[in-house]
Amino acid sequence: MTATTYNKVKETLVQTPKTWLITGVAGFIGSNLLETLLLLDQKVVGLDNFATGFQHNLDEVKSLVSAEQWERFTFIKGDIRQLTDCSKACQGVDYVLHQAALGSVPRSIADPIATNETNISGFLNMLVAARDANVASFTYAASSSTYGDHPALPKVEDAIGNPLSPYAVTKYVNELYADVFSRTYGFKTIGLRYFNIFGKRQTPDGAYAAVIPKWTAAMIAGDEVFINGDGDTSRDFNFIENAVQANILAATATEQAKNQVYNVAVGGRTTLNTLFSALKEHLSANGVSYTQAPVYRDFRAGDVRHSQADISKIQNALSYDPQFDIVQGIEKAMPWYVTSINTVS
Repeated sequence: MTATTYNKVKETLVQTPKTWLITGVAGFIGSNLLETLLLLDQKVVGLDNFATGFQHNLDEVKSLVSAEQWERFTFIKGDIRQLTDCSKACQGVDYVLHQAALGSVPRSIADPIATNETNISGFLNMLVAARDANVASFTYAASSSTYGDHPALPKVEDAIGNPLSPYAVTKYVNELYADVFSRTYGFKTIGLRYFNIFGKRQTPDGAYAAVIPKWTAAMIAGDEVFINGDGDTSRDFNFIENAVQANILAATATEQAKNQVYNVAVGGRTTLNTLFSALKEHLSANGVSYTQAPVYRDFRAGDVRHSQADISKIQNALSYDPQFDIVQGIEKAMPWYVTSINTVS
């Protein structure tokens, strides 16, 4: 398979631009979606309350697009927990890319109420607002955490286990609500079960930072790197540009492909020990030497031991074709980490 379908979709969008809404636009995934869509000369509305997003992400996107392209972006400071904000953002929109959420398993364990309010009540608000605005498509960020304690590898969409965290519960409820909206209102959506996405503009700071930017920042600073468990825990790490492709393909998909959830990954497995070595190697290639050994500590509550996606469903239904494996993704992201990570906050 080639990226031909994705390229054709992008060509069509340039020829016949659409209006997109990105919730969580100032976040990691949202700002990368914004950058790609503006470079395709699309009109974009962005909604964010800066709970986990940052103004500097939007500023960076502005620096990467033309002044004319930036003029096509309208920012709304608002909260998905407020239905009025969701309704305002959805007006006149063709495609919704719903990324806003409180991520992180540990965060949800520490504060399940806040996670529930944003990820479930906020999601329901967005469904209602988008349905009432008659948007053409609604694509939302689902999560591989939905697989819970199901032991099978690779993970197949229709085989899930028991949730292992409040965060996982919220993401599963999103899928249930989406299915009910299709059955009850005829409002069909697509959920994308993300597997460990990484890339530029992913914050390394705070207790809930993802592993790749957190470790990379520690290595750049010469600090210790902590591995939860024995290092043999594995994940299906997926570069951000693959996730952007999946969102655009989902937004423009046929009706037959909707009311579904799809894995978004590369279909591989990388252990934390292997990841540590790969980050060291690519930092060295960018002029940063790190000589310390990792520090092992207890496994983290709520974490699954192994995760790997079967991506055949999204390949067949949406012609998804991930262009970056983990090594290629790290290679492309590392110059950004080295030059930008000290200014990211």
